[in-house]
Amino acid sequence: MTTVEDLMTLLADCEDAWDMPDRSGDPVDILDHDRQCAELLRQQFPDDEELQVAGLVHDIGHVLVPGDDAGHGRHGANAVRGLLGPRVARLVELHVTAKRYLAATDAVHTATLSESSQRTLIAQGGPMTSEEIATFESGPDFTAALALRRADDAGKVIGLTVHSLDSWQPVIARVAARVG
Repeated sequence: MTTVEDLMTLLADCEDAWDMPDRSGDPVDILDHDRQCAELLRQQFPDDEELQVAGLVHDIGHVLVPGDDAGHGRHGANAVRGLLGPRVARLVELHVTAKRYLAATDAVHTATLSESSQRTLIAQGGPMTSEEIATFESGPDFTAALALRRADDAGKVIGLTVHSLDSWQPVIARVAARVG
């Protein structure tokens, strides 16, 4: 991914693309889910455009390498690192790690995971061990990664009206300009 236009095209390709090939996962397509996630982050963290953009692109790995649920965060991170920088890439990768963290530390959160998220948690390594928890908590983006994960879990509402994909282009361009 080398230009904002390339990323916008990939995001547009997420319309009518699903996290699970048989559509047994999230109830909305990847583009709708990612826009909902980004919108939640924009409302909660209006001054953190990198976090918002990470929410917008966090599931593109599902389109880049279909069927690799365990690796979709890594695939997405690798795709955007050069364009959007190391922090956005790290947050994209950490959204899966944060799910494992919350599964180990927050029983209420875990009980509210969708059936699909509960199923994929196993493929993603299951709840963290105490050593993994300590390592994750000491990371520089621990709080932001948890915020992204919580928005990820909440951004699955059928029919929710959110801003268009085009409205995100200036935000993506600003984040990309800080990298270049």
